[in-house]
Amino acid sequence: MRAGTAKEEITCREEGAAAYRLSEKTMPHIPRELWDKKIEIDDPLFLKALVLEDGPRRTVLIAMDTTAIGARTITQEILGDSADDFMPRLRERLQAEAGISPEGVTVCASHTHPPGRLLCNDGEQLDKAVQAVKDAISRLEPVQTGAGSVNQDRLTYNRTLMMRDGTDYTLRSCNPYPPDEEVEALRPVDPEVGVLRLDRMDGTPLAVVYNFGAHLLIGQPTANITADFPGVASAHVETVLGSDCMAFFIQGAGGDVSEAPQLDRDHPKWRREFGITLGESVLEAFRKIRTEDAGLDLVSERVVFPLRKDIPLVVEALRAEQASLAASTRYTALNFKTFLPLYLKYELNPEYPLHSAYRYLHAKQTGDPGYEVLDRRNRLAVKKYLQSLRAMERIARNEEKIATLLRQQEIIDELGVEAVDAEVQGIRLGDCVYVTAPMEVLVATALKVKAASPFPHTFVASNTNGYFHYAPPASYYPRGGYEVTECLLAPEWEAVFDRAVASIFEQLRRST
Repeated sequence: MRAGTAKEEITCREEGAAAYRLSEKTMPHIPRELWDKKIEIDDPLFLKALVLEDGPRRTVLIAMDTTAIGARTITQEILGDSADDFMPRLRERLQAEAGISPEGVTVCASHTHPPGRLLCNDGEQLDKAVQAVKDAISRLEPVQTGAGSVNQDRLTYNRTLMMRDGTDYTLRSCNPYPPDEEVEALRPVDPEVGVLRLDRMDGTPLAVVYNFGAHLLIGQPTANITADFPGVASAHVETVLGSDCMAFFIQGAGGDVSEAPQLDRDHPKWRREFGITLGESVLEAFRKIRTEDAGLDLVSERVVFPLRKDIPLVVEALRAEQASLAASTRYTALNFKTFLPLYLKYELNPEYPLHSAYRYLHAKQTGDPGYEVLDRRNRLAVKKYLQSLRAMERIARNEEKIATLLRQQEIIDELGVEAVDAEVQGIRLGDCVYVTAPMEVLVATALKVKAASPFPHTFVASNTNGYFHYAPPASYYPRGGYEVTECLLAPEWEAVFDRAVASIFEQLRRST
């Protein structure tokens, strides 16, 4: 097998507001303070191409520092940097200009997503992608490959809380935390850092492809253009290994995963520290891998994912719950000004909240029930205020859900179809297999794919060759978490995907 690498910078270098491309329909979904924010760059964005050639078969793996591929209509231009027709136009040009068949082109988005404009314009993106592939082809040379992995469980957590009432609650920066006593469990993460190593025949490294599931939210608060922590991790790996080695980040099952520092309000969100730690994990796996001659195979399965039909019913149920929650706040006798001092008094000294102990004891000696009666009334008022406060928090969460669901229904109506065409690929290099998915895959799905694989090393590449928002397992839909709310696909998508993956594994197994 031969391989070659190349890269092009794709950062937006224009002047103006970061949100200037957004439509009037999209603007309300972007924080108002960002509408007029100027484009600023923290670090550059790259498109990296890895061309692989095994006899007559030639494929290309492209890793892009962007949020999603072909996502303009699907997100109502909220994620508008990659045009809807990016993939078909790129495949058409690469077939005509580089002799690469359409199914041999794989494009992965890192999912970096500070709000606003990120990339150069549509034409430049295509030209630079084609140029990077051509440059990589011109540098093809014999390679040996190997794969391995390490576990890194200190960097991420699953942001979905399983609640005692049978629902899911997603920890996000715009949501208040639910009461601790209502939380039952936390869903798992996939801690595997999967690494593919490609060495030249003299043993020097040509490329490192690493796969890890995370959400790239550490760099978001600045709202500046950034590749986030994969930019740091890749640069660190390339610096340590030298030899013009190129590092490629492939997004894993990051749909319901967040970075551990993301919601930390007491310490800075250090994407450099996070990136260096991830880069060191990549290097740890890299050093254990032994390379050898290996074959290349690729299988592409065309699938049809059904779209949701239940959104109106879900919205109706949420609105009924809103009415019930609002009604539950009746007879709230306190406002915040009167609640807070009472709450503190009864928390600091439950036995003698309103005065010193001697006053309570004297009242008891003289048969004065005043403090006892007042305490009873105050405690009921404080309890009622807390109940109303929690109802308010739930109302706020439900309003966010309703707005999101209505936007998803708008998108489905604009698409005007009941199902969408999609692609799932299986790429095998020796004993390593990548399974691609054109959506944000959740941890449970990735773990299921890996458990079903007949190959020693199997990695899931989400946000690849397209974008259909979140794809939660079918069993998650009744639980109503954020990934279910922000979802276009009907729960039947999972069975379609499972069949495609099983077919891919069987075809790749027969070809070994």
